Amino acid sequence: MSYLSYPRSPATAKTTAGRRGRRAAACAALLLSSATTLFSLGALHAPPAAAATGVPSGGTHAAAQPVSTARVTTAVLDLDAPGRTSTVYGEDVPYDTASIVKVDILAALLLQAQDAGRHLTAEERAQAEPMIRHSDNAAANTLWREIGRAPGLEAANKRLGLTSTKGGPGVKWGLTQTTARDQIRLLRAVFDDTTPSASTQALNGESRTYIRSLMSRVADDQAWGVSAAADSQWALKNGWLQRSTTGLWDVNSVGRVTANGHHYLVAVLSNGSASMSDGVSLVEKAARQALSSASP
Repeated sequence: MSYLSYPRSPATAKTTAGRRGRRAAACAALLLSSATTLFSLGALHAPPAAAATGVPSGGTHAAAQPVSTARVTTAVLDLDAPGRTSTVYGEDVPYDTASIVKVDILAALLLQAQDAGRHLTAEERAQAEPMIRHSDNAAANTLWREIGRAPGLEAANKRLGLTSTKGGPGVKWGLTQTTARDQIRLLRAVFDDTTPSASTQALNGESRTYIRSLMSRVADDQAWGVSAAADSQWALKNGWLQRSTTGLWDVNSVGRVTANGHHYLVAVLSNGSASMSDGVSLVEKAARQALSSASP
């Protein structure tokens, strides 16, 4: 599987027209990449959401035109509000992570390095950076093995405060199950510097800064999702995959956005969309609605 190189992504909000154009171009490029993957891997999942080893493989579409059964859940936490309690819109049930789990994989890797009293090696950084910025699946495969797959992820998540995330079976990291509220817990471990606790302080300052830097510099074709709700800065990770059994799409987006002078953590999880573009539209609409409701 090959990956294109894109210019550095600015961590600033785009105009509405710019977002639509970028989103359309990204979806078109990813769908073209998906078609290529059908021949090279014999799978029905669009990269880079999950590699052939990261998600279920084989099978055929259930129908030429799958019927949408879309559902979405959004969780929001205002980092500048007193109390710091997340609000969930929709049913907080488990969803496939697809590639948003890559943030979790990197957090687990950094925790393990901290425990060993060392920094990431040059090779680990060479895997981590494309894994987050370009959603590189081969890099995720490598680091998933290095952290010890699901058991390693779950051991790290216990320290990070996650309670409802279960690692994917075997090599299938893309089928990790999580909830929107648990993704807010993970985002707090990365972005919340002002609420001292075992979970928010598990990652040291250097590790948190490293993850934030990568999430704020994703490639242009990745710059959609929760960023649609921002009016200035944002940092994010998206995930998407097409399920071979139904032909329907899982589309997710998690990150930190700045809007109306406040900093928010936002997690939007969805499944059952008939197309990639439908899923992106659903996620962006849910993010905007959630921040509109949460704004002071």
